[in-house]
Amino acid sequence: MQTMNPLAAAPRGALASPAAARNTGPILEVLKAHMPGRGRVLEIAAGSGEHAAAFAGALPGLDWTPSDPNAEARASITAWATAASLPNLRPPLALDVLDAATWPEGPLQAVVCVNMIHISPWAATEGLMALAGSRLATGGLLVLYGPYREADVALAPSNAAFDQSLKARDPAWGLRDRDTVAAVAKAEGLALTRRVEMPANNLMLLFRRV
Repeated sequence: MQTMNPLAAAPRGALASPAAARNTGPILEVLKAHMPGRGRVLEIAAGSGEHAAAFAGALPGLDWTPSDPNAEARASITAWATAASLPNLRPPLALDVLDAATWPEGPLQAVVCVNMIHISPWAATEGLMALAGSRLATGGLLVLYGPYREADVALAPSNAAFDQSLKARDPAWGLRDRDTVAAVAKAEGLALTRRVEMPANNLMLLFRRV
Protein backbone atom coordinates (compact mmCIF):
# COMPACT_ATOMS: atom_id res chain seq x y z
CA MET A 1 0.00 0.00 0.00
CA GLN A 2 1.44 3.36 -1.02
CA THR A 3 1.07 6.09 1.63
CA MET A 4 4.21 8.21 1.27
CA ASN A 5 4.04 11.66 -0.27
CA PRO A 6 6.79 12.55 -2.75
CA LEU A 7 9.76 13.91 -0.83
CA ALA A 8 12.68 16.04 -1.93
CA ALA A 9 16.20 14.70 -1.86
CA ALA A 10 18.33 15.66 1.13
CA PRO A 11 22.05 15.34 1.91
CA ARG A 12 23.69 12.03 2.74
CA GLY A 13 21.27 9.94 0.69
CA ALA A 14 18.25 10.74 2.84
CA LEU A 15 14.93 12.34 1.92
CA ALA A 16 13.58 15.47 3.60
CA SER A 17 9.95 16.31 4.33
CA PRO A 18 9.08 19.99 4.89
CA ALA A 19 6.06 18.89 6.92
CA ALA A 20 8.26 16.78 9.19
CA ALA A 21 10.60 19.71 9.73
CA ARG A 22 7.65 21.86 10.84
CA ASN A 23 5.83 19.42 13.07
CA THR A 24 8.61 17.42 14.75
CA GLY A 25 8.95 19.82 17.68
CA PRO A 26 5.24 20.14 18.52
CA ILE A 27 4.66 16.39 18.19
CA LEU A 28 7.66 15.62 20.36
CA GLU A 29 6.34 17.82 23.17
CA VAL A 30 3.16 15.71 23.32
CA LEU A 31 5.12 12.46 23.12
CA LYS A 32 7.35 13.52 26.01
CA ALA A 33 4.27 14.14 28.13
CA HIS A 34 2.44 10.89 27.39
CA MET A 35 4.78 8.16 26.14
CA PRO A 36 6.04 5.52 28.57
CA GLY A 37 9.56 5.89 29.88
CA ARG A 38 10.60 2.51 28.51
CA GLY A 39 9.33 -0.11 26.10
CA ARG A 40 8.89 -1.02 22.44
CA VAL A 41 7.48 1.55 20.04
CA LEU A 42 6.36 0.88 16.47
CA GLU A 43 6.09 3.81 14.07
CA ILE A 44 3.70 3.27 11.14
CA ALA A 45 4.24 4.92 7.73
CA ALA A 46 7.47 6.56 8.92
CA GLY A 47 8.10 8.25 5.55
CA SER A 48 11.45 10.01 5.30
CA GLY A 49 12.62 8.80 8.73
CA GLU A 50 13.22 12.27 10.17
CA HIS A 51 10.62 11.72 12.87
CA ALA A 52 12.10 8.36 13.83
CA ALA A 53 15.57 9.83 14.30
CA ALA A 54 14.31 12.84 16.23
CA PHE A 55 11.92 10.95 18.47
CA ALA A 56 14.31 8.10 19.24
CA GLY A 57 17.02 10.62 20.05
CA ALA A 58 14.80 12.60 22.41
CA LEU A 59 13.28 9.49 24.08
CA PRO A 60 16.30 7.26 24.72
CA GLY A 61 14.44 4.86 27.01
CA LEU A 62 12.21 3.72 24.15
CA ASP A 63 13.16 1.01 21.65
CA TRP A 64 11.94 2.67 18.43
CA THR A 65 11.15 0.67 15.29
CA PRO A 66 10.09 2.68 12.21
CA SER A 67 8.24 1.05 9.33
CA ASP A 68 7.00 1.87 5.85
CA PRO A 69 5.73 -0.22 2.92
CA ASN A 70 7.64 1.98 0.48
CA ALA A 71 11.20 0.88 -0.37
CA GLU A 72 12.38 4.44 -1.07
CA ALA A 73 11.10 5.53 2.33
CA ARG A 74 12.88 2.65 4.05
CA ALA A 75 16.14 3.60 2.35
CA SER A 76 15.73 7.15 3.61
CA ILE A 77 14.88 5.94 7.12
CA THR A 78 18.09 3.91 7.06
CA ALA A 79 20.07 6.97 5.95
CA TRP A 80 18.69 9.13 8.76
CA ALA A 81 19.26 6.32 11.27
CA THR A 82 22.84 5.85 10.11
CA ALA A 83 23.52 9.56 10.52
CA ALA A 84 21.91 9.61 13.98
CA SER A 85 23.70 6.45 15.16
CA LEU A 86 21.27 5.82 18.01
CA PRO A 87 21.37 2.54 19.94
CA ASN A 88 17.57 2.55 20.43
CA LEU A 89 16.63 3.15 16.76
CA ARG A 90 15.99 -0.14 14.93
CA PRO A 91 16.17 -0.87 11.19
CA PRO A 92 12.93 -0.09 9.33
CA LEU A 93 10.34 -2.80 8.76
CA ALA A 94 8.55 -3.33 5.44
CA LEU A 95 5.23 -3.19 7.26
CA ASP A 96 1.92 -2.79 5.45
CA VAL A 97 -1.12 -2.25 7.67
CA LEU A 98 -3.19 -4.13 5.08
CA ASP A 99 -1.04 -7.25 5.40
CA ALA A 100 -1.03 -8.81 8.88
CA ALA A 101 1.80 -11.14 7.83
CA THR A 102 4.15 -8.11 7.88
CA TRP A 103 3.23 -7.02 11.41
CA PRO A 104 5.76 -7.58 14.22
CA GLU A 105 4.89 -9.60 17.26
CA GLY A 106 3.73 -7.86 20.42
CA PRO A 107 3.48 -6.74 23.04
CA LEU A 108 4.24 -3.13 22.15
CA GLN A 109 4.02 -0.25 24.59
CA ALA A 110 3.15 2.30 21.90
CA VAL A 111 2.25 2.67 18.23
CA VAL A 112 2.80 6.06 16.55
CA CYS A 113 1.28 7.07 13.21
CA VAL A 114 1.84 10.54 11.76
CA ASN A 115 0.02 11.84 8.68
CA MET A 116 -1.11 8.53 7.23
CA ILE A 117 -4.86 8.32 7.73
CA HIS A 118 -5.77 11.09 5.29
CA ILE A 119 -3.33 9.97 2.55
CA SER A 120 -4.38 6.33 2.39
CA PRO A 121 -7.61 4.43 1.72
CA TRP A 122 -10.03 3.91 4.60
CA ALA A 123 -9.00 0.26 4.77
CA ALA A 124 -5.59 1.46 5.99
CA THR A 125 -7.20 3.06 9.05
CA GLU A 126 -9.06 -0.18 9.75
CA GLY A 127 -5.81 -2.11 9.39
CA LEU A 128 -3.96 0.30 11.67
CA MET A 129 -6.57 -0.14 14.40
CA ALA A 130 -6.51 -3.92 14.03
CA LEU A 131 -2.71 -3.88 14.33
CA ALA A 132 -2.73 -1.64 17.40
CA GLY A 133 -5.53 -3.58 19.02
CA SER A 134 -3.75 -6.89 18.57
CA ARG A 135 -0.16 -5.84 19.28
CA LEU A 136 -0.40 -3.22 22.05
CA ALA A 137 -0.05 -4.34 25.64
CA THR A 138 -2.93 -3.54 27.98
CA GLY A 139 -2.66 0.16 28.70
CA GLY A 140 -0.49 0.65 25.61
CA LEU A 141 -0.71 3.91 23.70
CA LEU A 142 -1.74 4.60 20.09
CA VAL A 143 -0.76 8.09 18.93
CA LEU A 144 -2.25 9.63 15.78
CA TYR A 145 -1.34 13.00 14.25
CA GLY A 146 -2.98 14.80 11.36
CA PRO A 147 -5.98 16.86 10.26
CA TYR A 148 -9.52 15.62 10.98
CA ARG A 149 -13.11 16.59 10.45
CA GLU A 150 -15.03 17.15 13.69
CA ALA A 151 -18.79 17.47 14.02
CA ASP A 152 -18.49 20.06 16.79
CA VAL A 153 -15.70 22.15 15.25
CA ALA A 154 -15.93 24.22 12.06
CA LEU A 155 -13.59 22.96 9.36
CA ALA A 156 -10.78 25.45 8.81
CA PRO A 157 -10.65 26.82 5.24
CA SER A 158 -7.08 25.53 4.85
CA ASN A 159 -8.17 22.02 5.85
CA ALA A 160 -11.15 22.18 3.48
CA ALA A 161 -8.83 23.11 0.62
CA PHE A 162 -6.39 20.39 1.65
CA ASP A 163 -9.20 17.84 1.69
CA GLN A 164 -10.22 18.81 -1.84
CA SER A 165 -6.64 18.56 -3.09
CA LEU A 166 -6.24 15.11 -1.54
CA LYS A 167 -9.43 13.83 -3.16
CA ALA A 168 -8.32 15.27 -6.49
CA ARG A 169 -5.13 13.21 -6.23
CA ASP A 170 -6.96 10.07 -5.12
CA PRO A 171 -10.71 9.79 -4.43
CA ALA A 172 -9.95 7.25 -1.65
CA TRP A 173 -7.96 9.87 0.29
CA GLY A 174 -9.25 12.77 2.38
CA LEU A 175 -9.75 14.05 5.89
CA ARG A 176 -11.48 11.52 8.14
CA ASP A 177 -14.14 12.16 10.75
CA ARG A 178 -12.65 12.03 14.24
CA ASP A 179 -15.63 10.22 15.75
CA THR A 180 -15.66 7.62 12.98
CA VAL A 181 -11.95 6.94 13.55
CA ALA A 182 -12.60 6.66 17.29
CA ALA A 183 -15.43 4.20 16.67
CA VAL A 184 -13.20 1.93 14.58
CA ALA A 185 -10.57 2.13 17.31
CA LYS A 186 -13.12 1.27 20.00
CA ALA A 187 -14.13 -1.86 18.10
CA GLU A 188 -10.50 -3.01 18.44
CA GLY A 189 -10.34 -2.31 22.17
CA LEU A 190 -8.79 1.17 21.92
CA ALA A 191 -10.33 4.02 23.90
CA LEU A 192 -9.83 7.65 22.86
CA THR A 193 -8.45 9.33 25.98
CA ARG A 194 -7.06 12.67 24.80
CA ARG A 195 -7.45 15.20 21.99
CA VAL A 196 -4.63 17.72 21.64
CA GLU A 197 -4.90 20.73 19.33
CA MET A 198 -1.75 21.22 17.28
CA PRO A 199 -0.40 23.96 14.97
CA ALA A 200 -1.80 24.39 11.46
CA ASN A 201 -5.22 22.93 12.39
CA ASN A 202 -3.91 19.44 13.14
CA LEU A 203 -4.77 17.18 16.06
CA MET A 204 -3.08 14.53 18.10
CA LEU A 205 -5.44 11.77 19.18
CA LEU A 206 -4.29 9.45 21.95
CA PHE A 207 -5.85 6.03 22.49
CA ARG A 208 -5.26 3.47 25.23
CA ARG A 209 -5.55 -0.30 24.87
CA VAL A 210 -8.16 -1.44 27.38
